[in-house]
Order: sequence, then structure tokens, then C-alpha cells
Amino acid sequence: MVRIVRRNPLHSAVGGLLAVGLLVTALVSGPVFDAGFSKASHLACGQFGYHSGTGYGYGDCPPPPPQQPRGYWLGATDGGVFAFDAPFSGSTGNIRLNRPIVAMLADPDGRGYWLAASDGGVFAFDAPFYGSTGGIRLNQPIVDMIAAPGGGGYYLIASDGGVFSFGPAAQFKGSTGNIRLNQPIVAAAADQDGSGYWMFASDGGVFAFDATFSGSLGAIRLNQPIVGGAHDRDGRGYFMVARDGGVFTFDANFAGSTGAIVLNQPMVAMATDPDGDGYWLVARDGGVFSFRAQFHGSTGGIRLNQPIVDMAPA
Repeated sequence: MVRIVRRNPLHSAVGGLLAVGLLVTALVSGPVFDAGFSKASHLACGQFGYHSGTGYGYGDCPPPPPQQPRGYWLGATDGGVFAFDAPFSGSTGNIRLNRPIVAMLADPDGRGYWLAASDGGVFAFDAPFYGSTGGIRLNQPIVDMIAAPGGGGYYLIASDGGVFSFGPAAQFKGSTGNIRLNQPIVAAAADQDGSGYWMFASDGGVFAFDATFSGSLGAIRLNQPIVGGAHDRDGRGYFMVARDGGVFTFDANFAGSTGAIVLNQPMVAMATDPDGDGYWLVARDGGVFSFRAQFHGSTGGIRLNQPIVDMAPA
């Protein structure tokens, strides 16, 4: 006689649940879960594994090292270059120049720089050469050099406000080359918000080309003439510095000056700190005065072969 055994559905369901529970427990707690993952008291950065204190997860990564503030270069009239917390890429200090160096400019695309002579000769160090006016007879000498915003070119500025553009990104926006100026142009700055530029005259007159005009000193009697200028970090305004270190701001933050200090040598240039909202002033002997900007060094205590004429932030 055949005996038929009927299975209780409830018993089957309970048995199945128990089997699943045992399997899950084995997967979580047993060696089956290892699958090659690490079990250690310390996990490397980004490593997935089992940590005795926190369980499974990824190893912690250390915070990135703090960014080192960028320094600057000082350039002398013989093309000597002095680097402070900035890479040295070369100089013309031991080369006989046709004309003295009058400007120095950092390459926005890399770690190099350019030097410009008063005849428009350009010397490139770890920076692309885009051209020069070294073989052209100029009406007036070159006094400054500015970079095209974002790199890709530069401008040479003459004392009569003539502008010479070199490179695909250096778009000519205008000049005062055919305008009779009250006083000569002594400095220039690129508008960081666009593709224009400003030119600064020794009486504080400002000429804006495709850049916002924020004011000038042309109608003010100055104690000392303007010798340099720079754009504000946000690119909207600008600064001017006088021979005595007096600083004049236009839509830019005033951080200080040496207007009330007796200087060993007169100021020759200024530069904006790219890492903050301050600026540096540099004197003819290479003395550097920092205002809301980190001091990286100077040549104020060094006997120079030729005087400093410009500075460029790295």
C-alpha cells in the first residue's frame, strides 16, 4: 500500500525563510564576503575593505597640501632678473643690449616671462616669442608691456601711447599715437574682464580702450609724477603709483602706500598680488613694499649693476 504524505505549505515557507536567513548571515559574517577585499586596521587612500573600527568602506585620503603663494620677479635695465619664490628662466644680464630693458611681463600660459627693451626688442624666457619692434624705427620709445588676457600674445606700449600688438589673442583696441598728450604714457594694464587695456600718463591721465574708465588724476596737482599702474585683481578697476610711492585707486581696494615715507630710492613700478587683494610696490634699488600681499624678498640690500625697472608676479 502506498502512503501519500502531504507537505504543509506553511512549513515550506518557514523553512525557506530560515534557509535564506542562514545564507545572508553567512555572507555578511563569513569569509565568503571577502572577495579579495582587504581586512586591516588601516586602509590606503581610496582603498575599499574592512576596517576593524568602522566596518566596510573606503580608506580616508589626507587633505591636499596647501597651495604655495606665488612670488615675483624683478627686472633691471640691463636685463638682469631676480627671482623670489618664482622660477628663474634666464636673463640678458651678461648680454650687450642695443637699448635698455624697460618692462618685464609674466607669461600667463606658463612659468616664463618676457623682457622688453626701449626699442621694442623682446626677449622670451620659457615663454613664446610673438614678435617685436626691434627692427622698426619708432616715433617714441617703448615704456611698458602687457599680456593679452588669458595669454596668447602681448602688447608693447610707447611713451606717445602707440600700441603694438603681437600674438593671436592680442587684439588692437586703439592708441593715443596720433593724439597730442599733456604728459607721456609711463605704464599700462590689461583689463582682466575682457580684451581691452588702460594706459597711464605721468600726470595721472588715464586712457581706456575697450575697458571701463573709472577715473583719473589728470586734473589733480600731484606731489610726484605717476610711474606705474596695475589692474585690480577682479579686473574692474585699477591702481596708479607715484614716484614717492603714493597709491591712487579707482574702483579698486586701497591697501596702503609709502607716500608719507622717505624712500632710499624712488618707486618705479607696482604689481597686483594674484593670490590676494593687495599689491607690491618696487623701488629703483629693488626694495619691495608689500601691502596686503606676501613679501617674498627684495634686492634692497644688494649692490646692483643696473637699477630695477619693473616687476612681474609669477
